[in-house]
Amino acid sequence: MTSREFFAKAFADERPRFVRVLRALPGDRLEYTPHPRSTPARNIAWLLATELHDACELVDHGQASFAASAAPASLDEIVRTYERHAAGLQERLGRLPAAAWEQPAKFLVNGQVAWESPLGDMLWGFLFDAIHHRGQLSTYIRPMGGKVPSIYGPSGDDPGQ
Repeated sequence: MTSREFFAKAFADERPRFVRVLRALPGDRLEYTPHPRSTPARNIAWLLATELHDACELVDHGQASFAASAAPASLDEIVRTYERHAAGLQERLGRLPAAAWEQPAKFLVNGQVAWESPLGDMLWGFLFDAIHHRGQLSTYIRPMGGKVPSIYGPSGDDPGQ
C-alpha cells in the first residue's frame, strides 16, 4: 500500500469519528471555552470543516490560502459543511494521480508562504492537525453538558462503561 493509498484509507476511517464528535457538541453551548485564552467550541468545529476545503484546494491547485471566516450559528450547518468538504476530499483522493502525491504544495497565510512541502506530507499534516483539534473538542463536550462519543473505543459516557 502506498502512502497515498494509506492516507485515503486513514481519512475514510477518521471521517465518521469526526462527525460523531461534532454531532456530540451541544448546539446551544457552542460559545463554551474552558479558559479565556482557549478557542470557543464553535470556532474549533468550524476550523475542522473549513480546513478540509483548504485540503481540497491543495489537491486541485497545489496551493491553498488560509482565510478565517465567521462560523455559522447552527451546529447543523457546521456539520453539513464538514461532511460536504470531507466528501469532496475523499472523492479527490480517489482520482489523484500517484505522481501528484509528491508534487510541491504551498499553504499561504496572509499571502505569505507559511508551509511548503510535498502534497502528501501536507495532507498528512492537515489530518494530524484535525485530529489534534478533535481531541480539544472531545474535552469540551462533558463540561458543555454533552456525552463524549466513541472515538477509538468506548467512551466513559457509553452505556455500561
